[in-house]
Parts: sequence; C-alpha cells; structure tokens
Amino acid sequence: MNYLAHAVLAGPRSADRLGAMLGDFVKGPLPAGLPTALAAGVELHRRIDSFADAHPAFRSSRERISPQRRRYAGIMVDLFYDHFLALRWHDYVNQPLEDFAAELYALLAAHTRLLPPRLALILPIMREEDWLTSYRRPTAVGNALDRMAERRLARPNTLAGAAEELGERYEAFEQDFLAFFPDAVTFADAIQNCR
Repeated sequence: MNYLAHAVLAGPRSADRLGAMLGDFVKGPLPAGLPTALAAGVELHRRIDSFADAHPAFRSSRERISPQRRRYAGIMVDLFYDHFLALRWHDYVNQPLEDFAAELYALLAAHTRLLPPRLALILPIMREEDWLTSYRRPTAVGNALDRMAERRLARPNTLAGAAEELGERYEAFEQDFLAFFPDAVTFADAIQNCR
C-alpha cells in the first residue's frame, strides 16, 4: 500500500502513523537514535508490506499488470489500492478523509526533525496538493505514477502512463482490494493488540 493505506492500518497511535509514513523512506537497518515507538511504527509498516506481498488478492492484482510494467507492479497496485480506499473511505474509517489527511499532514509537520530528508522535502508539496484526498480520482493516481516515473526512478522506466491499466481492469482491481483490505486491517490490528 501507499501512504493512505499505511496510515490507516497503523491505527490511532501517532507514533505508529508517523512510523507508517517513514516506512517507505527508511531502508535497511533502522537508524540509530530513532525513538522506540517510531521504530515500532516502521516495523509495522514492513510487516504489512510482507503481508501484502503474500496475500492472494494482492498477488492477483500484481499479475493483472501488463508484462511491460510488471517490474513496477507493486508500486502501481499500492496506488490503485489507495484509490479504492479513498473511494470507500467510510467503510473502513469513522472520520472524514479530509480531517484524517489534515491530521496526518500536521503530525508530519510537527515532527520534521525526525523525517528522512526525502519525506521532509516532499511534505510541503504533499500537503499543498493534498495527495491523500486526491487519490479518490484516477487522474490523481495517474499523476502520482507519472511523477514517480520522472523523479523517483533513476533508470529509464515504463511507469509513465501506468494509470491506464487501472482503467482497463478497474472492476478486477477493485474486487482484489475488497478481498485484501479487510484481511490487512485484521492483520494490523492483531499486531497492535499484542504490544
């Protein structure tokens, strides 16, 4: 999943939500000096990613991606699932998406000293363009994928224009999401309840 799903699955604790957002930016061993609660949030993010990679519905979604873009299937499916989560928001979260997003942006802004440099750099843009609520629109998902193709990936890639694949198999991706996300919620809740 991308930012929105990870923030939801992190649950209500601020440290877990912050760690969920750091998860895509902190690779390898956790940095020395990372607060314990924040490290637990990053670890939760990693466990959710592993759960997703093994889930049959998520794997089905990855298989739906065309062979020329299969290398980027995980990135694409993450964003497609954020789209479906934003559309079906009230099925999973008892708070308006706009309020949730505003709280998450404020949480990140309040902890900029803990953010990895790349996240700190994109946070003002993320907040100004309100990426999290924009995921409701397939065009916003397409814009996010196109930005990644241009700026995030160092080598030539086929990610640009990848949102067309969402449109081509929209209902199938949606059914995969509906099969996956309740299981992801149960998985994340179980981890949090064991702490």
